Amino acid sequence: MTVWIDTPAWPHRGQLFAHMVSDTELEELHDVAERAGVHPRAFDRDHYDVPERLLAACIDAGATQAPTRRLVQALRESGLRLTKAAAKADREARRARLLERWPLSTARSAGSRASTPPTGSALAEDLLDRWSERHRRYHDPRHLEHCLDSLATLGGAEQVVELAAWFHDAVYEGRAGEDEEASAQLAEHALEGLLPRSHIGEVARLVRLTAGHRPQDTDDNGTRLCDADLAILGAEPARYARYTRDVRVEYAEVPLVEFRHGRRRVLAHLLGLDPLYRTPAGAGLWSAPARTNLTVEAARLDDLIGA
Repeated sequence: MTVWIDTPAWPHRGQLFAHMVSDTELEELHDVAERAGVHPRAFDRDHYDVPERLLAACIDAGATQAPTRRLVQALRESGLRLTKAAAKADREARRARLLERWPLSTARSAGSRASTPPTGSALAEDLLDRWSERHRRYHDPRHLEHCLDSLATLGGAEQVVELAAWFHDAVYEGRAGEDEEASAQLAEHALEGLLPRSHIGEVARLVRLTAGHRPQDTDDNGTRLCDADLAILGAEPARYARYTRDVRVEYAEVPLVEFRHGRRRVLAHLLGLDPLYRTPAGAGLWSAPARTNLTVEAARLDDLIGA
C-alpha cells in the first residue's frame, strides 16, 4: 500500500499545490493527510490538494513523491478514481430515488387532497436542497437514504416516522440539540395544511427524540426512528470509517485536538446507551458490530489524546 504525492505545480490563490492519492484505500490516504496536518476539506472525491508548504510533512507522514503520471496510474489501477461527472451522476440518481420515496407523494398518499401532491413535491425538493448544503459531508442525502433503507430493514414504518426521517437533520449547523429543535420547528411550519395537526405534532416529537436517542421501549415510532438514525454505527468497518471521516470534515474548522476530545465525548454517550438499539431487529442486526466500531474508535482516540 502506497500513498503518492507529486510535485507542487498547480497554482491556486497565490500558492502551488500537489496532488496526493492512494493506490489501495482511502483510509490510508486520510491517515497520512491527518498526520501531516492537511486540512480535512482539502480532500476532493479521490485525492487531496496539498499546499507546497506541507509537502515535506506529507512525505514524513508516509507519502512517496512521484511524477504526476505515476499518481494517475495508481489512482486508475486502485479503482478509487471518481470523476466530477460520475460524482454528479451519483448525486442526481440518489436525489431521484429519494423523491420517489417522499412520503407525501401522490402514489403513496392515496385519498390525499388534490392540492397535496404539488405542495408536497415542492417541500421534498426544498428538503433535499437543505440536505445537499455544501458544508455537509455525513449529514447529507446519503444519510437520509440510509435512514430510510434502515427503516425498511426494520420492517417499515408509519408515514409520520418516514417524514420525521426526512426532517430530522433538515437543519444542520453542527449545534447539538439546537439543530434538532430547529428541524422540529421547520416540520411544524412546513407540514401545516398537509397533515392533521396531531400527525404534525408526532413528526416534530420524533425529530426532537433524535437529539438524545433515548425513546421509551414502548414508543414504537420513536424506537424505529432512533434505531434507523444510528444504524450507521453498526456498518461494516470500511463504511464506519468513512462515516467517522465525513463527520470530521463537517467539523473541519474545529482544531484537531479539540475535535478529538469532543468526538470522544460523543462516543462515551453512545457507548452509554443501554440498549443502543431498542427494536428487536435493530438490536440483532447492529448492536454487536456497533459496539465493536465504537470501542475501536474510542481506543484510537484515547491513544491519540494521550500522545
